[in-house]
Amino acid sequence: MDELELIDLLRNRFSPENQKVLKGIGDDAAVIGAYPQLFLYTTDMMIEGIHFDLSFITPFQLGFKLVARNVSDIFAMGGEPEFLLLNLCLPEGTERDFVEKLLDGIEECIRKYRIDLIGGDFSRSPQNIFLSATLTGVTSSPILRSGARPGDRIYVTGTLGDAACGLEILKRQVKLEEEIKYPLIKKALMPEPMPLHKRVKDIHAMIDISDGLCLDLWRLCEQSKVGAIIFEEKLPLSRELLNLSKILHMDPLTFALSGGEDYELLFTADKITGIEGITEIGRITEEDGLWITGKNGEKRPLKPEGFVHKT
Repeated sequence: MDELELIDLLRNRFSPENQKVLKGIGDDAAVIGAYPQLFLYTTDMMIEGIHFDLSFITPFQLGFKLVARNVSDIFAMGGEPEFLLLNLCLPEGTERDFVEKLLDGIEECIRKYRIDLIGGDFSRSPQNIFLSATLTGVTSSPILRSGARPGDRIYVTGTLGDAACGLEILKRQVKLEEEIKYPLIKKALMPEPMPLHKRVKDIHAMIDISDGLCLDLWRLCEQSKVGAIIFEEKLPLSRELLNLSKILHMDPLTFALSGGEDYELLFTADKITGIEGITEIGRITEEDGLWITGKNGEKRPLKPEGFVHKT
């Protein structure tokens, strides 16, 4: 069973009975309450050996990223983050200096996004580090994954594939000058999600890119019961990604389509112009499935590949 099957199992088995649950399992965050004041709830885990490797990431970066991942979910729903619950599960003998620096990173992130830490839980782990954060937010107009319409234009913020390329550099221990690889490594270790709903109005559907463009776009399309076509030549690729991909002998398109952990926002809307940092990359279609057109105009199917947990 993989992550997607487990989500379907939970969604089919636990159907909310409370009418205050406007959106439960299946989106970036749950939506609870009654209009005009709605509350958003999201939670995320980070497990040593699965989500992070302490030979790559500092305790400060780890703490910052733990919170930032949740902030990205709230922004993907068109909300503002408010309150944080923190769970730490640490092995016996964890040094105080590690904990202090981890908390420094958490504090840096909650100050950046004006979040209040209000509680949580602690436990001892038999071996690896387990971290979890639950974040609440508020919105008056939640943006769901299910609102995409045929004919919508597909947009993304920022550039794609940087985080995956940065992680590959760390794994291979590629020796390069710091200024060349730093932007990609920073994107992998300390993502800084940015809100979009204040800059762009009338967004139809949105999701954050955490597991890869293809997989997250497929999730949005599944919820909206539509398909999508991506224009390869329009994908926003950074200069650093293009240069480092050559050094790594890897296709930059692979990083951009299925790399994951960019924590950029993918959304659909009518035509948008004049907003910096936003790129139109495709169209929503009535036809099911994902497709991509190359520079020569050739249309080919696109598999929803990305990071998926397996049990």
